[in-house]
Formats: sequence, C-alpha cells, structure tokens
Amino acid sequence: MTAAASEPIPSLQQRWADYRREHPRAWPRDAAAALGVSEAELLATRCGDGVTRLEGDMTVLLLRLPSLGDVKTITRNETAVIERRGRFERVEISGRMGQVVGEEIDLRLFLDHWAACFAVRDESPRGVRRSLQFFDRQGDSIHKVYLEEDDRLPAYEALIKAYQSADQEPVFRPQGATPSATPKPDDAIDVVAFRDAWDGLTDVHGFHGLLRSFGVTRTQALRLAGAERARRVPPSYLTHVLGSAAERALPIMIFVGSRGAIQIHTGPVHRVEPLGAWLNVLDPRFNLHVRTERIAEAWIVRKPTEDGPVTSLELFDAAGETVAFLFGKRKPGQTESALWRDLLSELPEASP
Repeated sequence: MTAAASEPIPSLQQRWADYRREHPRAWPRDAAAALGVSEAELLATRCGDGVTRLEGDMTVLLLRLPSLGDVKTITRNETAVIERRGRFERVEISGRMGQVVGEEIDLRLFLDHWAACFAVRDESPRGVRRSLQFFDRQGDSIHKVYLEEDDRLPAYEALIKAYQSADQEPVFRPQGATPSATPKPDDAIDVVAFRDAWDGLTDVHGFHGLLRSFGVTRTQALRLAGAERARRVPPSYLTHVLGSAAERALPIMIFVGSRGAIQIHTGPVHRVEPLGAWLNVLDPRFNLHVRTERIAEAWIVRKPTEDGPVTSLELFDAAGETVAFLFGKRKPGQTESALWRDLLSELPEASP
C-alpha cells in the first residue's frame, strides 16, 4: 500500500472548510456542486454549529410563517433564482398542496417533495443572517426564508424550539430521484387530436392535464403544437423582454420553480442588468438572477382561455426542465394586456 493510499479521506466538513478558504464568496449550492454532494448534505455537516435540524409537521410550521413579519424568500432551480421581500399573508394548505397568497410573497407549494428543514445562522460582513431552509429527498433546495426584522427574533426562536429534532447528527442521507418516464416518440402522438385539445382549453391551468393525457413532455408539446400556438425564439430574447418591460413600466408575472415550490413575482421590473454569466433584475424588494447560457430553448406560447388568449415566454434548460415562465400581469376574468402581447410579437423566429 502506498503512503497516499493509506492517508485518511478528508471528511466533508474538512473539504467544505478547505473549499471556503479557497472560495470565500461561493454560495453553498455552488460549493456542494463542486464537492459532488447535495446542498442539504453540506448544510447538515454544520448541525450543532449554527445549523439546527427541524422535524415535525411542516404544514403547521408553514402556517406559522406569518409570525416572522417581513422576510426574504428564495426559490431556485439550476438556472434561475427568484428573491422577494415581503410578508407571508395568507397561507393555505389543502392536503399535500399549499399556497401563499399576498401582494409580495406569492407561492405554490407541492408538499410531497418537502422532506427536510434546517434553521441556519450565518455570520456575514453585514451581520448575522437567520433563515429556515427546506429541502427535498435528494437534498436539493426547495425554498428558503430569511428573517429581515430583528424584533421578530423571538418568533423565529419559538419555531426552532417547537420543531427542533432530537437528531442533530451532522449527516443528511439523500435518496435517489425517481427516474423520469421515457417520452413517447413524436410519431406516436396523434398531433391532430392534440392540437384540437389544445384549442379547446379554457384555462391555462388545464395545460398540465393536456400534457398528461397525451403523454408528452412540455418541450415536445411545444414542438408539435404548430407555429400559431408555440413559436421558438432565441434564448437571448429574455434580455430583450425584461429590458423592454422595464422601459415601458409594463407589469408582468415571472414564475420560477424548484421541485417543491413555484414563486411568482407580479408587477413591474426596473433595474435590469447583465453581470458576468447572469442576467439580473435588481429591484429593492425583488431580485431575479438567470444563467442565460443554460437556457437551451425559449418559446412564445399562446393558449386559449375563457378570457381570451394568454401569451407566455417559456424557458427551458438542455434537459427540458423548466427555467422560468413570463406572462403579462392579469387576473382571472381579465383579458391579457395588449402591450404585453405586442412586446412578444416583436420577437423573431429562432434560426434552425
């Protein structure tokens, strides 16, 4: 046995400490990717050192989040991050689904995926940051809630006391993801019937059922829909859409989701800035960050509803996973903004 082979393998705690010294500004998610583990695995190594594992009925915990007052919420996927400051106003749970409905914090929750929660205390140059961080069974982030008001610290600590787990072992054991179903080949889809069913939609929320009934993936559906229903555009036009919406003070809706949550911004965007690999919206109470080189497909999609057609910009990564959806601001019973539709009509066809 060589001397190198006999050396002990560094613990994950030590590897993370070494990584932080070399990359002091790296986010935990990026550190986890670099170290080949999930973010929850990395965070769990700090149990007892600024991190507390929580357990219990997470639905009841969610119902208590309004007690935290003004917070910052973060939901992300591999390509996009959405951040919003505001209050948890109306939290509603029905079975394994939930929603938070408010002017600023607006969420749709898929609770079957919520598997772990940690209370996290971080030291930063700006002071102490306290958060509740939720993860799925694979250890990927679902949603994060950061305390913003110091006078709400007693409410935050009361949540930790109520849900603190007896198990503070500095380990998280991720489970493998359920394999995705193999999509049908295009020639196995009755395209005429599919398009007829699309044209028969009366609500955008019926689109998921349409995909399921025909056994198609979302990007496959857009390919098969026909140009009058879905038109492919260059991924770079996200920059044009956000910039134009800002210039025109046009209120829009931006949806960004993880496996267990979708977070929605409704309203105008103001400060749109590219920075390195990221395209950013840097408004006082709303931030969006998108790694534009990871957007593989962008589509202008038109769906019928009882209130008239609704048009969206839909973004996907190379695996066909959703990055973000953008709509014009509207509520049920309202027609779509003509200004939003005109903005999207400016986008040319993508090159083959």
